[in-house]
Amino acid sequence: MPTNTLSRFLALPELRLLESRKIGPSRFLLVLEKETSWEVCRRCPNKASTIYDRRTVTIKDEPIRGNGITLEIRKRRFRCSYCKHIFTEIVPGINPRARLTERFKKGVLWACETFADMKKVKRVYRCSNNTLYKLRYQELARKEKEMAYQEWPVNIGLDEHKWKRNKEFMRAQFVTMLVDHKRKRAIEVVEGKSTYELKHSLAHIKGRENVKNVTMDLCDPFAAFIRDFFPQAAIVADKFHVLRLLNPHLNRRRKEITGDKRTHPLRKLLLRNGTRLDFFTRTTLHRWLDSYPELKDIYHYKERLYNLYRIKGYDRAKKAHSVLVEDMKTSVVPEIQTFRKTLIKWREPILNYFKTGLTNARLEGFNNVAKTVKKRAYGIRSFKNYRLLLKNACRSRT
Repeated sequence: MPTNTLSRFLALPELRLLESRKIGPSRFLLVLEKETSWEVCRRCPNKASTIYDRRTVTIKDEPIRGNGITLEIRKRRFRCSYCKHIFTEIVPGINPRARLTERFKKGVLWACETFADMKKVKRVYRCSNNTLYKLRYQELARKEKEMAYQEWPVNIGLDEHKWKRNKEFMRAQFVTMLVDHKRKRAIEVVEGKSTYELKHSLAHIKGRENVKNVTMDLCDPFAAFIRDFFPQAAIVADKFHVLRLLNPHLNRRRKEITGDKRTHPLRKLLLRNGTRLDFFTRTTLHRWLDSYPELKDIYHYKERLYNLYRIKGYDRAKKAHSVLVEDMKTSVVPEIQTFRKTLIKWREPILNYFKTGLTNARLEGFNNVAKTVKKRAYGIRSFKNYRLLLKNACRSRT
């Protein structure tokens, strides 16, 4: 290959390849120098062509087909004839005083997003842990600043998930995530779930009066926080969490009859939406439930709750909710009476779903992304790094 073609392929812009040699297993050294005969003075914008002295710098470049590339650049120091300032020439593609090329940094960042774990990135690019983590989290911090929210949106979602276990106090530590339903991305990730922690971490975002609807599960601390922090917002109970309220009671009653077997076919049939069962399966299930009246009663009201969410319109849903709560009075099953109290307590948040149609489905998906982030990292100690990783992962999936 001609020298000028090889130089354009391997070298950076404005550099000429002088020599190429192998310095180790799968490692090459390229000796380069700049082709220009003059530079612009850093102090005064005048042309400088007088060479004061020379120096050699070693720069790590992006690997080529698994072979490490080291650049040995012979730099010149110029002396300005106007202001007498002495300066070193700048090479495009390398920041001043840097020992890594910009394309090496971009390659590392691409690998961090693509490879399964950071250890493989370290092995391929042959860099230290300090360099790898510095490049990675500096870039994540830059992206986070670009996408930072200046004001609160109209519709948001709120939910928590487990982050790690505190070995000192032997209890789980939680993280609260807030999501913008319209833009489909995470607004903020807060360590903890108490009202004080949420207020302290979210105070920097302006425009709390903009929030009109907040979706959440049936959590009293979160409801108190929303009423205090977003006084003009309506609470919308998440449909998924409401529909699964009776599932633990169905499972417990079923275990008393069939035993604790998660693979038992009745487990899925009882928890599944009855309208999705075929005629013969549904008939067989109802015949089996006839022998267990209390379990049948719980299953009956679980199906009625599904029917409630199939109603269109707030007014009709409001009437159906009142009828459902009234019919529960006659039940002698304690689980049904507990469920009735929950429906009465959360009446308005449940009915607000029929006004907005908002759910926390995307937020539950982001919680699954959080599990993937923790698995790929094999555990994260720093919440600051976890927050950056999670916000970036949620943004890349929208």
